Amino acid sequence: MTAVAATSEPPTLAPSIPRQLFLDSGYVLLGLPLALASFIVLIVGLSVGVGLVVTVIGLPILSGTLYAARALADVERLRLPSVLRQPRIRPHYRLPEAGANAWRRIFVPMRDAQSWLDLAHGILRLIAAVGTFVVTVAWWAAAIAGSLYWAYDWALPHPSGEGDQDLAQLLGLGDSTTARIGLNTALGVFFLITLPIVVRGCALLQASFAKAMLTGVAEMRDRITVLEEQKRAAVSAEASALRRLERDIHDGPQQRLVRLAMDLSRARMQLASDPEAAGRTIDEAVTQTRDTLAELRALSRGIAPPILVDRGLPSALAAIAARGLVPIELQVDPQLGTPAGRLDPAVENTAYFVVAEALTNVAKHARATEATVAVARHGAHLQVRVGDDGQGGAHLAKGHGLAGIADRVRAAGGELTVVSPSGGPTEVRADLPL
Repeated sequence: MTAVAATSEPPTLAPSIPRQLFLDSGYVLLGLPLALASFIVLIVGLSVGVGLVVTVIGLPILSGTLYAARALADVERLRLPSVLRQPRIRPHYRLPEAGANAWRRIFVPMRDAQSWLDLAHGILRLIAAVGTFVVTVAWWAAAIAGSLYWAYDWALPHPSGEGDQDLAQLLGLGDSTTARIGLNTALGVFFLITLPIVVRGCALLQASFAKAMLTGVAEMRDRITVLEEQKRAAVSAEASALRRLERDIHDGPQQRLVRLAMDLSRARMQLASDPEAAGRTIDEAVTQTRDTLAELRALSRGIAPPILVDRGLPSALAAIAARGLVPIELQVDPQLGTPAGRLDPAVENTAYFVVAEALTNVAKHARATEATVAVARHGAHLQVRVGDDGQGGAHLAKGHGLAGIADRVRAAGGELTVVSPSGGPTEVRADLPL
């Protein structure tokens, strides 16, 4: 997923059973007239276009038919989310080149595979539409007529001869009014109870066919694009981490180790002539050794902190908050630190990295007086929020470590959101899939 500077939409809740029943029924019932109109328009356009293609006149007709198939496919794509409960996906159609003449524009849809899939769907959808329409109408009719049979039984003619029997008599229930009403009402209740299941199945059958033909290739391409972006983001994040680690080692421990080697060499030369000076030099070397170990521990915390591995995300974030240069309010679900609530190590490492880098940015650039860190589950995602009351103005394009955070989040398949108006406050939010 790409990093954006806007608020993401909340997940869509599943509608209630009655609402979904009416949505599915409307989808199926409206599907037949749309399928019929689509079949007539496309089959006529295809037949005329193919028939006249030898006269060149058929090429514009065929191109227009494909454009009509696109439009009809877009109508169907607008109807799919109500049944599949998925966001609308529209393929990226081939577009004419800039400055292309009329004939080149005519051939554009003919060279687009998705346009031919739209055409095939517009013609073949009638088969599924007729079958699902018949089943849906029959089930609705049986459910309504059977469950309300008691209200109009008196108005119906009933068999009176020996050779003329109704269903209750054929089943051996007798010819009484009670048996007849009871049987028909029971059948109506059965159809009424199974109505949501049957109509849902019909809607899914029709919608699944449409999804496979109209968005299947687009979803596959989008998935490939997302995977490529994640791969590039992972490589970029790894390269940035290595460069930062190399710089930190060069600027810190490496310089101290060089000085340590020089101090020890000087102390060795001073042992014979000035033992007291050698002792002072060795004391300085010991101090340098302790400082070097402290810096190496700080660097190891940025790579893979032991507390994160041993005690979980809440304890690791509490350790970060304790080292903060500004007061930090920490809101973390304690269940994330229990054995049953522990997350995948990759998710924990990414969440820790986001918080650590975001708080580093707060300390360096935000001029904030306080910060807030909140980590919690939201469905199938882990949401990490880091906010501050600083000067604002942070943006992914400006760097300040945010680009590295975005790469790390994308590599994990998540999404980074930055809301930071000028003057503040600032919020960095990462949604990570679990």
